[in-house]
Formats: sequence, C-alpha cells, structure tokens
Amino acid sequence: MSATNGQPLPAIDPARCPVCGQLNRCAMEVARETGVAQPPCWCMGANFTPELLGALPQHARNVACICADCSAKALAAKENTP
Repeated sequence: MSATNGQPLPAIDPARCPVCGQLNRCAMEVARETGVAQPPCWCMGANFTPELLGALPQHARNVACICADCSAKALAAKENTP
C-alpha cells in the first residue's frame, strides 16, 4: 500500500494504538497472537467518538485498537465541547 505521494504508508502494529503508539492492551490481539482465549476485551464495551474514529488514517482502520487512554481523552474532549 502506498500513500498518494508515492511514499509507503507506515506499518500499523495491531498491538499498538494507532493514535498514540502506546500498547493498546487489546485482549483480541493477545488471543490472536498467542492462541490462548482471553476474557472479553475492555474495548468491546467502550465508546469511541465519531471524531476519534474519523481521525484515524484509512489504512489503520480495523487493523489496531485505540487504547483506553486515547478513548477517554476523546470522550472528555467531546463532553467539554459546547
């Protein structure tokens, strides 16, 4: 996959948040990597703002989970917006 300027797009690590780059601690990714069943992931009950999801690069969507910190920051910012 290439960016429109001919430069390759940065690789997306499914274990890292595509917003901040920190570990996302996604149980589904742990299960995929290890083959060991995990309890339901925190992200299955999380609310992600449309603004946060819309800000993700297209090539990162459905590849890596947003971390809890970025989700919480986006929700707080939305609540503080008039």
